[in-house]
Formats: sequence, C-alpha cells, structure tokens
Amino acid sequence: MAGPTVAQHMAKAIAEAGVEKVYGVVGDSLNSLTEAIRAQPGLDWVGVRHEETGAFAAGAEAQLTGRLAVCAGSSGPGCIHLVNGLYDAQRSFAPVLAIAAHIPSTEIGTGYFQESHPDRLFVDCSHYCELISSARQMPRTLQIAMQSSITHRGVSVIVLPGDVAAETMVDTHLAYPVEATCPTIRPCPKTLEAMARLLNGASRVTILAGAGCAGAHEELMQVAAALKSPIVHALRGKEHVEYDNPYDVGMTGLIGFASGYKAMESCDALLMLGTDFPYRDWYPRDKKVIQVDIRADHLGRRVRLDLGVQGDVKETLMALAPALETKSDKAHLDRSRRDYRAARRRLDSHVQGVAGRRPVHPEFLAAKISALAADDAIFTADVGMCTVWAARYLEMTADRRLLGSFTHGSMANALPQAIGAQVRFPDRQVISLSGDGGFAMMMGDFLTLTQYGLPVKVVVFNNGSLGMVKLEQNVAGLRDFGTELKNPNLAEVAVAMGAEGYRVADPSELEGALQKALASDGPVLVDVLTNPSELAMPPKATVDQAHGYSLYLMKEVLSGGAADVLETIKSNLR
Repeated sequence: MAGPTVAQHMAKAIAEAGVEKVYGVVGDSLNSLTEAIRAQPGLDWVGVRHEETGAFAAGAEAQLTGRLAVCAGSSGPGCIHLVNGLYDAQRSFAPVLAIAAHIPSTEIGTGYFQESHPDRLFVDCSHYCELISSARQMPRTLQIAMQSSITHRGVSVIVLPGDVAAETMVDTHLAYPVEATCPTIRPCPKTLEAMARLLNGASRVTILAGAGCAGAHEELMQVAAALKSPIVHALRGKEHVEYDNPYDVGMTGLIGFASGYKAMESCDALLMLGTDFPYRDWYPRDKKVIQVDIRADHLGRRVRLDLGVQGDVKETLMALAPALETKSDKAHLDRSRRDYRAARRRLDSHVQGVAGRRPVHPEFLAAKISALAADDAIFTADVGMCTVWAARYLEMTADRRLLGSFTHGSMANALPQAIGAQVRFPDRQVISLSGDGGFAMMMGDFLTLTQYGLPVKVVVFNNGSLGMVKLEQNVAGLRDFGTELKNPNLAEVAVAMGAEGYRVADPSELEGALQKALASDGPVLVDVLTNPSELAMPPKATVDQAHGYSLYLMKEVLSGGAADVLETIKSNLR
C-alpha cells in the first residue's frame, strides 16, 4: 500500500499539532496541499484576498493562543506577499509556520516562470527556513520547523516545490508529535540574592513592565506592594499590566504619559521586567538598573545594566519576593500616582463630544469604544495615530486583549489581525481600530469578513490623511506633503461589500452607531470623520521638536494657511 504524499502528511501533521485553520490564497503550486487540507478532518482553509492578510491573521491567532498557527502562499509573488506579516509575527514572538510553495524542483535555477528564492527571502524573518527537495526529507524537516516555531516562539518556513508536494513518502516511522514545552527558567540563588540586595538598598524603585509580564500579574502586584514601586508599562505590556493595578502610572515613550517618564527619571533603581523597550533616549541616566528577561540576548541591549537576569518573570518574582524587605516610605509611589492622576486629567480633557462640533475628536471615539466594548473584547489597532489613541484611551481588563504591529510597525495590520482573532474566537467581540490609510491599504480583505460571516467590527478613524506621518513632518519643521487622502464614503463601500455600514460626522451620532454595530451579529464598518488636526504630544517634548513644530506653523501662516493653523491651535486647547 502506497504511503501518503508529502502534502497529505503535512496536512495530517499540522492538524495533529493542534492547528485548525490555514490562511492563504490558493494557487496551482499549492494544489496538492490545499487538496490535502480539504480532505483532512479537523483542518480548514481560510481563503483571504491577499497573502499578507493570511500571515497577519496567523500571527494574531498565535499571539492570542500561544499555539502554532499556519499560513501559506503560492510560488513566486504569492509567497513573497507573506513576508511583511511574517516579519511582524517573528518580532511579536508568535509561533507561525509558513508554507511557501515553489516552482517545480527540476526548474529551479533556470529563470522559470514566477521563480524566486523563498529559501533565501525568509531567512531574516524566521528561526528556521528550509527547502524540501525530496520526499525523503520528510517527516523530519516539517517536524523541525514546527518545533522551532513553538520552542523559539517565532516563524519557521517550509519551501515546498509543487512536484515534491505530490511525491509519495517512503518512510514515516520517524514521525513524532511536536511538543509545546513550558520549561521553568528561574535565576540561581546567587543572582536572586544580588537582586534583593540591590532592591532592598534602593529608596525609590520604579518598575518598567513589558509583554514578558503575561501571566505574572499577581506576582507583579506583590513585588510592587513590597517595594512601594510605581509601575510604568511599555506598549506591549499594556494588556498584561494595566488592569486592576493600584501602582499603574501609565506608559512612557513618545506615545506615553508624562507621569511614566517622571517615575523613571525620579527613581534611584529601575527594575525592568520582560521588556525590550527600544527607545534609548527615554531611559533614565545614572540609575541602578536590573533587567529580567527570559531571552538572555535581550539583556543590556538598550541601557547599561547593573544586573542582567535571565528568567521567566513570574518564576523570578515568585523566587525573589521572600527576600525583599517591605518598604515603609511611600513618597516616591505617592508622588508618581499624583503625577499620573494629573496626566490622566489632561488626557481625559480631550475626551469630549459636543453635539454639532465637528469633526469628532479621536480621543472621544477611542474612549467611547472602550466604554461600550465587552469585558473580554479583542482589540486590534493600526500603526500610527490609532495606536496612540488605543494606548491612551482603551481600558484593559483581565480578559481584554490588544494586538498591533507594535514592534515591526507595519501599516494596515489591524483588519488582518482582526480576521485571525475572530476566526480563532468566533464568540468573542473583535474590534479593529483602523486608520483610513491602513484600512484602504488592505480594504480588499473586508470581503473576507463577509465571505465567512466574521462579525468583526471595523471602526475607521477617518481623518483624511496619513496622520502620524503628517505629524512627524510638522515636528521636523516641514509642511505636510503626500499625506492627504481622498476617501469615499467607507460606510457605503462596506454596504456594497455585503456588510452593515454607518457614517458618523457629529459626536451626538457616535454612541448610537457604535451600539448598533456592536449589537450586530455580522461584520460592520463604522466610518467616523475625525479631527485631522489633533496632536498626540509626547510626554517629553524636546527643544528641537518644539522648534520644528513652530517652524511648521510659521510656514503655514506665510503660505496663507492661517485659518488652518488657528483651527489646529484651538482644537488642541479645547
């Protein structure tokens, strides 16, 4: 009896690894694989309109579950489209297997139709990338790829020529199930003693917490209580740190709060937990710094350390807590919390929606979404101004999740990630905070929502511009150029695609439109006309930034744009 084909074995193996969906666009070089997926019980194909969407969707699923997710692309241009989403998955530590179909193996190197070199292309965005040139490489190559993704929490790529996919496997006796290992990594007693000694000897400790604090909320609160430490969070740490946290003093960085920046500047010891916060200028100088990270190669990448500690945050804090002396002086914590309340009042002063005052403030929109969303909602946010409003105005709970392209920084991530989230969690509320530029870039995959009946709610912050780019140009002293967008009525576009659509121009219309959208059992787009002049001021504006923005305003006035300048100033004084 003949054995399975390579494609059949691949479909069976990924299903046995717990994969339920494969995201991609069909093509002739994928025919053997898609047919094997069709016939494999428990495994389904999710056909998207662009392979980049498939990669982002798989990455979102993997981030939400911690389990392997799979995407696929056909030969040449098809699999090349995967690259952006795979970069994001790799940099977000999402275990994703990508299957990149290839031209016939006998034609490789001949300049054949659609020939590319995916085994070279994906090396930089993966932990493992190999070409299967013969059925004899199976099942080991596939197993190594899957195990690499799961173990290293990142991307693996299998490059599979169409003819090899149809080959019959000769020997499958080496097949074994992949394992989602969960090793305990805890610092040695000597390192824990050094941590305790440094922290006990400091009078003002501030904690900077990142995504590595996932699952360690209770331990984090316990240590903060002992140290009387304000907790500053990085953007990727927001969903794991912000909720039920009496020590929270907000974010730091360009889109953070003044209180987060001050809490780090005024400490004498900074404890970094599970964060690779990349912006060196925002770290305090001449402070004692301890960094805890499960990845030893992240230690000391951003700031000079007094102590680098490899370890899982939860395990490390559990082991450290008994050695900490409970501090009695709360002055640093109390001052940081007062600063946070003041910063929060300033930010919340923008959360207003006066009937008749158009356009809608984006802060008001983000806050209203947060107030109306379910307690276990999954939010996705486009890069740019949507990330700013999500970071500042979405309130996290223990069960809410927030995804974005927060490290890779790709445009147009929110809708594709929302697709992956909704496919994996069909009964949860999924809300995409999309910019008009980002939504338009991948608009075609709104059709994926209607085709599969995915009840994603897409809220478009429609300010008619590439808002963050415009702001960056202005801060550099330049007049904005190339950022204006001429958009159609996106609500009508959604209706033409077979979904519900609502267009909001007045703040008084917003709550009703959002309530109707969230109550719908199908896909909905809410097109909200937001203020294009809204500024997202950083908590630490430099002299150069202030000078640059002043120069931009002067140029606008001199060019006859005085009315626009006045409206910008008025908008940001409200």
